[in-house]
Amino acid sequence: MENQKKSKPKFRPNPDLKLMEQVREVLRYHHYAYRTEQTYCQWILRYIYHFGGKTHPNKLGAKDVELFLSHLATEGKVSASTQRQALNALVFLYREVLDMSLAGEIAPVRSKKQQRPPTVLTQAEVQSLLAVMTGRHALMAKLLYGGGLRLMECIRLRIQDVDFGQGLIFVRGGKGGKDRTTILPLNLRDELQAQVEAVKALHYKDFEEGFGEVYIPEALARKYPKAGRETGWQWVFSSRERSLDPRSGRQMRHHVLESGLQKAVKRAVEQAAIDKKVGCHTLRHSFATHMLENGVNIRVLQELLGHADVKTTEIYTHVMARDIRQLQSPLDRL
Repeated sequence: MENQKKSKPKFRPNPDLKLMEQVREVLRYHHYAYRTEQTYCQWILRYIYHFGGKTHPNKLGAKDVELFLSHLATEGKVSASTQRQALNALVFLYREVLDMSLAGEIAPVRSKKQQRPPTVLTQAEVQSLLAVMTGRHALMAKLLYGGGLRLMECIRLRIQDVDFGQGLIFVRGGKGGKDRTTILPLNLRDELQAQVEAVKALHYKDFEEGFGEVYIPEALARKYPKAGRETGWQWVFSSRERSLDPRSGRQMRHHVLESGLQKAVKRAVEQAAIDKKVGCHTLRHSFATHMLENGVNIRVLQELLGHADVKTTEIYTHVMARDIRQLQSPLDRL
């Protein structure tokens, strides 16, 4: 049809570059996160070294991918999610970088997927955990629980993502690259506002010293070259020191590392004497469960959590605290 839109031509990496440089070039063209870039490159290198390190992937194919993934499951004993991550990296390599089709269906030995109910804290346990935390880590932990944020969603919050007037937090590029909106707890507004003001002061200081830029997506940086220096794009939880951006090589102020919050939560669990396996994600699980217990509609909760399928949200119905004392036995109805 004449009016049919022409499909966008596929991006081709520079053939003069080495393989891993081509991989990075294509990943950056498609705006993959730097963490994803590191992960995909690690899996591709493991795949190459698994076959001796001298055979180019274009000489390998679907059966070799299958053998590698099966090895991860049988010898490496990796989880199902880790095996799927390796598969995604290799599919990206062949489809987007090498422009090769993995002929036939890949059917490796599958890692066992163990369905366990999520660990959830009671409200009293959450209160005792947060009570022993201090400073920015305490504020971040409160955001994880108060808004149902994932760890990296909290770490990567920017000033413009917090709407104090409406009491909302805008999550940009969450899991699966999706945006969503969640709630900003009322009793966190003053504390979070103080954190934002501290970041603004730090940003002004950077300006005086000839810096003040943060990383923004490359396509946006090309369209708006000065956007990375605007206050709204600054990280809510900025690092205390500037560092070199691994992609551009320019000195910028990055966000804090997630390991700091992870360690702080681990210490707090020990101090609060909570005998459960608790991590940062436990606070998100607890948010979801307590929202359901408070009568929030599961579809609304699905939107707050950013789940594509309500079945993912339904897992929290299995760990809700239910008072069965008010239920009536069918025998009593006879």
